[in-house]
Amino acid sequence: MKNFSRAERVSGQIRRDLAEIIRGELKDPRVGMVSLTAVELTPDYAHARVFFTTLDISHLPEIQSGLSRAAGFLRRELGRRLRIHTLPELHFIHDDSLERGASLSRLIDEAAALAAKDD
Repeated sequence: MKNFSRAERVSGQIRRDLAEIIRGELKDPRVGMVSLTAVELTPDYAHARVFFTTLDISHLPEIQSGLSRAAGFLRRELGRRLRIHTLPELHFIHDDSLERGASLSRLIDEAAALAAKDD
């Protein structure tokens, strides 16, 4: 059994609670279908980098703006759910790892198709 550090447990709880708040309580129309992929806390818990992804990549600037504008509301609502000494300031960052992974997968498929054609 793996032992998780307190920071990992708190990060996971922040991710779960924020996802629930965004889904159920955030009324900003710019923030639609977002998935929170990870939360990284600074050692003093003063800042949290919240990584998110969205299927609607064409509206990424509006989504980013909506999340940043709602950060105060989200932090306040998070404070009502979490009992930690320092409630972190939230910084939202787009996680493009899914798009990069899909692009790499496509390149691999193309290379495999070319190699099969050459054989």
